[in-house]
Order: sequence, then structure tokens, then C-alpha cells
Amino acid sequence: MAKSRTSIFFCQNCGYESAKWMGQCPGCREWNTFVEEPVLPSQGAVKKSTASGAKTARLSEIVIKEEERMTTKIRELDRVLGGGIVQGSLVLVGGDPGIGKSTLLLQMCRNLSGDGHRVLYISGEESLKQIKLRADRIGSFSDSLSLLCETNLDMIEQIIRRELPEAVIIDSIQTMYRETVSSAPGSISQVRESTGVLMRIAKGLGISVFIVGHVTKEGLVAGPRVLEHMVDTVLYFEGDRYASYRMLRAVKNRFGSTNEVGVFEMAAAGLREVENPSEYMLSGKPAGASGSVVACSMEGTRPILLEIQALVCQTFFNIPRRTAAGTDFNRVNLLMAVLEKRAGLSMSSCDAYVNIAGGVKMNEPALDLAIVLAIASSFRDRAVDEKTVVFGEVGLSGEVRAVSMAQTRVLEAKKLGFSRCIVPAVCMDQLKEVKGIALVGVHTIQEAIRSM
Repeated sequence: MAKSRTSIFFCQNCGYESAKWMGQCPGCREWNTFVEEPVLPSQGAVKKSTASGAKTARLSEIVIKEEERMTTKIRELDRVLGGGIVQGSLVLVGGDPGIGKSTLLLQMCRNLSGDGHRVLYISGEESLKQIKLRADRIGSFSDSLSLLCETNLDMIEQIIRRELPEAVIIDSIQTMYRETVSSAPGSISQVRESTGVLMRIAKGLGISVFIVGHVTKEGLVAGPRVLEHMVDTVLYFEGDRYASYRMLRAVKNRFGSTNEVGVFEMAAAGLREVENPSEYMLSGKPAGASGSVVACSMEGTRPILLEIQALVCQTFFNIPRRTAAGTDFNRVNLLMAVLEKRAGLSMSSCDAYVNIAGGVKMNEPALDLAIVLAIASSFRDRAVDEKTVVFGEVGLSGEVRAVSMAQTRVLEAKKLGFSRCIVPAVCMDQLKEVKGIALVGVHTIQEAIRSM
């Protein structure tokens, strides 16, 4: 007679299951992420399925109508969601502790309840008085918002079915547990089971459910990656929690684009929308300083102007130091090698520091030309005209390659008062209709350096 299994091993990073411990996870290839968790023993013979009423449907019989959406009155959040909250959707909001997830969702609850929508905010981390203190800082709330402090998911399910709210916020999923699962709250088993219950509630009752998931570097709790395949939308709140700048990005969205991004600023009364990120990013830019170049990056359909800063100086060490903040470190090393080989700038004995001002992180190839010009400007100690915007991808041969949506980038620069753009020469045909701004098309980085 086979021995019943009472435990199983889970990967804390991706949720891969195994009957035995393994050093490396076959799913995500991470090392030392397997933990042992108990499972319920088998309850005898498998019961006969009760799904006798299930039936198939032909594709031609399915009627599609436009999704019903609730607007949150937070334009940046609506943009990332694809136009608003879809009825019956399950949304995961992930991010580091203290980044502002609960504040954003509480502001959303305030707007929804103010429009008469019934909203239920369930917290497993704060007491009712703590939520009240945070709510008073944000503003006044209507009686359409109900609060609940509970971690037992069976009781939560009963209350949701009794109250039937239009939107539910679970803060956070790592604190929820089911009594039928023997592992501790926050484990892979509990998080997966709790999310499955909430998914059935959302789809069965047509209730929009928002789940908060914490991300920790130690991997002691189940991160949002375990849940990404179960939910409809995954939003990540990025930024330094000690700075005021925040960015909301969609990495999965069944009801909209995954390219959109929302920009927020943390203020005393909560999160404030940044309607013009370009103007916000360029505030405080020094005038006439070498190593400072304005670049244009695309986030979805939104162009954002950024300040690329570079500092190149003689090193006092045997090995020069290279640092990159806000962009890919390896990409900066590659572009410096292209500068040395194709433009003749000898920087082998120089330290180099590259930074994107504002704390934002961007890795778009269109920033290559701006990084190259910022490094060259600092190396030669020659300032780039402060009314100039630069964008373009740089290849290993020193050529400047085309980028997408060039006209949108130039129009954004024109709107903010810039008078000159250095762009790839192959994009000039797309920019014939743009008037009121000087366009400089370059084929190579040598031409770009001469024109800066």
C-alpha cells in the first residue's frame, strides 16, 4: 500500500511544485528557493463530479458586448487599467512595502464611493482606527465605503456574498488564510488557495477585486509572481519609497495595453497625479552645464522627456569606475566602447557616471544617442544647447538607427518649448510635416557629436 504524502516542496519564486527538495528550480532556474509545506491528506475515494449541468458553447453563439467599466477619477490609474475598472476583473497590485499601494487604493475607494458605488475595503494588516487616520489625511469619504479587518477567507467570502459590493480591496493577500489549508498565512499554498477563492468570487458575482501583494528581496513570503497567471491584470508600483516620485506600470492586462504607465508624486495628502511628467522630470535642470542632455522616451503612447546626466573624470584607481543609475549598466559600457572605437574618445583612464534625473528607470534603445552625447559632452567639458532634445538608437558600428513614433517625440519637445531636435537621419521622412522646430538628422555618432 502506497504511503500518503503529507508534504510537498514549493519554489518561493515561481511556485513550482516538486515531491522532493531540489537545489535549482527547473521553472525559474533560481537556486535555494524550495521550501517544504504540509498538504492535506487524501479524504478517501474521489467523489463523483457534480458538474452534470455543464455544457459546451459554440463560438458563433457567444455574444460580445463592450465591457462595463467603472472610472476611478484618477486619470493615471484609468490610463494604466485601459479606461477604467472592468466588472468582474481580478487585479493584482504589487510593489515594495511602503511604496504607496494602500494609499493609492484608498484614494480609489474614496472616488468610487463618492459616485455611489458600493466598495468594501478588507485589511489584514491595519486596524479600523489606523485606516481611519490614513483616510482623514486623504479627505472625506461617503457611507458607500465599508471597512473590514479580517484574515479568515471563509468569513470574508460570506460577508462579500451577503453585502454584494461592486468593488473589493484585499490588503494584503499575504495575510489571508483558509482553515482547510494547514500551512501558515503567506505561504505558497495559502496565497494560491486564497487567490483561487477570490477569482471565483469575482467571476461568479461580477465583483471587481483588487489584491495587494508585497515583494521582498529575501523571498520569505510568496511574491506576486505566483499569482500572475491567475489574475486578469498585474500592476507594479515602482520607485524609491524615500523619494516623492512613483510610477505605476501594467505588466499584464487582459482588458487593455501593457505599455501604458501612470506617474504619481507622494504628497502629504496622499498620491498626486503628475499630468505632465516631462515638465516634472526637467524641473531643476542646470543651464549651461556639460554632461546634461534632454532625451525623449516613449512609455506606451505617452512621450516623456528626461534629463540624462553624465560625469567623466580622471580616475585615481588602477581600474576605472563605471556607474549607471536609472539605466542598464552593461548598455552604458557598450556605448562607451563604441565612443572609444568609432569617435576616438580615449576614456580608458576615466571614471564614468551616468544618471537619469528624477529617479526613473528607463531602458529604451532610443536613449542611446542621448547617453552618448552626455558622455561626450562631459569628456570634452562642452555643454549641449539646453533647448535641444536628442533621441536615437546607436549600433556597434557607430550608426544611429531609427526609433518608433519619431513624430510624437518631436511634437512633445515642441510643446514644451524646445527649438531643436537631433534625430536619426532615417526618420527625417516621417518628420516632413513637423514645423516650428529645427530638425538635425544624423547618420553616425560622429555627426551627432559635431552637431551638439
